Amino acid sequence: QVQLVESGGGLVQAGASLSLSCVDAGRTFSAHDMGWFRQAPGKEREFVAAISYDGDIQYYADSVKGRSTISRDNAKNTVYLKMNSVKPEDTAVYYCAGRWDSSGLYVPKKLPEDYDYWGQGTQVSVSS
Repeated sequence: QVQLVESGGGLVQAGASLSLSCVDAGRTFSAHDMGWFRQAPGKEREFVAAISYDGDIQYYADSVKGRSTISRDNAKNTVYLKMNSVKPEDTAVYYCAGRWDSSGLYVPKKLPEDYDYWGQGTQVSVSS
């Protein structure tokens, strides 16, 4: 059974930084590619960032590229998202997600349906 638990959300001021964490209670975290998504009210869930199972490859949405960092610590079964210079349009519920790919070849996945399991989300609200 896999369980993802996000933390680190809350209210932040525009221009500040935020740091999110996602702990995977499963036993095969190091074999899974991970991603962060977000969903604002009335909008579809959108891709934010993805990282390969070994942490070597990261991929970002254009909207956060250059001001965000996704990373992971496989010894702690944790994936992180740090975002600098946040904007009001970053306000959303942020979700982490995981997937397993038997091919061994990492290809960044940007669609929610490409991921196998999800956390319950953490709210991030950016005030102007």
